[in-house]
Amino acid sequence: MPFHQTNAACSTDDGRANMGRTSTLLLVAALALLLPWFCAAAEPIKTTPTAWSFHLPLPNGVTGAESLAFDRRGQGPYAGVFEGRVLKWGGSTIGWTTFAHSANYRKIPLCTASAVPSEDTESICGRPLGLQFFAKTGDLCVADAYLGLMKVGPDGGEAEVLATQADGVPFHFVNGLDVDQATGDVYFTDSSTTYPRRFNSEIMMNADATGRLLKYDARTKQVTVLRADLPYPNGVAVSSDRTHVVVAHTVPSQAFRYWLKGAKAGQYELLADLPGYPDNIRRDARGGFWVALNQEKARLNAPAAPVKHLVGVRLTVDGVEVEELTAAKGVTLSDVSEKDGQLWLGSVELNYVGLVQ
Repeated sequence: MPFHQTNAACSTDDGRANMGRTSTLLLVAALALLLPWFCAAAEPIKTTPTAWSFHLPLPNGVTGAESLAFDRRGQGPYAGVFEGRVLKWGGSTIGWTTFAHSANYRKIPLCTASAVPSEDTESICGRPLGLQFFAKTGDLCVADAYLGLMKVGPDGGEAEVLATQADGVPFHFVNGLDVDQATGDVYFTDSSTTYPRRFNSEIMMNADATGRLLKYDARTKQVTVLRADLPYPNGVAVSSDRTHVVVAHTVPSQAFRYWLKGAKAGQYELLADLPGYPDNIRRDARGGFWVALNQEKARLNAPAAPVKHLVGVRLTVDGVEVEELTAAKGVTLSDVSEKDGQLWLGSVELNYVGLVQ
């Protein structure tokens, strides 16, 4: 019996030792898996100041380059401005020229009368907001806040209206836009079915949630409502792999992801909480996104004004903030477009286009 008792005791000790070693190995493996996450979480957010950016002045008296775009030859930027035109930058020798306009712009004298406030003419002359080219055809797609989804050919001129309603509901505030470069399909937002752009502050004050995410099918010429009852949807960007569309919600300062393909197709999920009220969103050169911030988010019980004035953030494809843009107080951005390692900055309020080299 003593011999068997000793063997039993030894077996118990060996089992405990094996369990201990197994637990240690599992702990090491878990730490190895978590280590990259901890490192990424600890990595500081890069800050890029824009205060000393190069300023490309708009024509005299013109403001509001809300959205920027570059054509398939790399020319531009093109900018939609407050008076209903899309301008093209042709270099320092040529300067800014009119590339596109609505039908009314040439027909109605009111549209070119600089003495008339833009708020009184936008609904007639148009207000181009989101811009994006379809590289295969050279066409420029335009989200006009009042006139609807529009398109103009590679040589410019009068823009053609593609759509003014979806499911029998007229557009009230067409805003952000992006183009699937494989199909030519256009993804865009109607920020509210209640309030037009002129009363955009009412959307926020009344917590309006009647916005829509829409798709214009380039083949069938039909518009589909992908998502309705949204709170102030604004900028739109198709992901680099074309699996989803990211939508910036000005209120409540968030970015959402609408899945186009895969097991989650049709789902709408939160991608990121943002430190300010977003406007346009653009793909960056790394597979992520640049989000322009029109204003920083108000912080309750904040002891003092923030040290940094944020005007934009860069997100990874998974919504992690990795870079922030700062500017002088009072500067607001509506667009951050990355091209050839440079950042082009548009603003719905300023009289210039910025360039961070």
